[in-house]
Amino acid sequence: MSCESALTSGLVKVDDYSLRAEFSKPYFLKLKDFLISEHKSHVVYPPIKDIYSWSRLTPLESVKVVVLGQDPYHNTGQAHGLSFSVLPPTKLPGSLKNIYKQLSVDVPAFKPPLIGDLTPLAKAGVLWLNTCLTVRAHTANSHSKKGWESFTDAVIKAVLDREDDRGVVFFAWGLPAQKTCERLGIDEDKHLVLRSAHPSPLSAHRGFLGNGHFKKANEWLRKTNDSEIDWTGLCSAEPPEQ
Repeated sequence: MSCESALTSGLVKVDDYSLRAEFSKPYFLKLKDFLISEHKSHVVYPPIKDIYSWSRLTPLESVKVVVLGQDPYHNTGQAHGLSFSVLPPTKLPGSLKNIYKQLSVDVPAFKPPLIGDLTPLAKAGVLWLNTCLTVRAHTANSHSKKGWESFTDAVIKAVLDREDDRGVVFFAWGLPAQKTCERLGIDEDKHLVLRSAHPSPLSAHRGFLGNGHFKKANEWLRKTNDSEIDWTGLCSAEPPEQ
């Protein structure tokens, strides 16, 4: 499948009409032209088939928690369409190690897996969403401010405006994620926004480690939605073959 057709095809599972309408807006048409050009001259991550994997794994009507990232990992074999997630045999990035570390504190039954595939949590209602969905290989933020942010803003708004009116937890780790939440004007009487430093090894000690976000998220979900996330769903993940 070509880049052009993949960007607006069934690879994205968005049944909401407002999101389908995004594909024909001027900003998205400009973004599509940019990405077609990028694919002709550079390696782009994630693979075309994985750009929208977050939408297939976590239908918007099932979202309980939104984890906002910036742009995909930009090294070989890392990005697969979920923020912070990597597929085996890729080694765990530092940010994900710190996420596992905090999970171990918040959820005593959580035993950090050896792999970084967050698909089980995506299927459980955690939307691992980057605000920018593609990146040029080995060049961080190379596709930022090209239009993806407008599309992912629309995704978040679709979650906020669901007909079921259920509240959602937002993990706003780091200033960019916090600014996204502020820009969207999230109603914090209805939704829970948990803010802290980013889990990156460069900043995790400034407030991510010890933030208690996973415990707080489940406490709030149980109170408001009579539900929670089974974070231990990752624990059964198989280690990579040696």
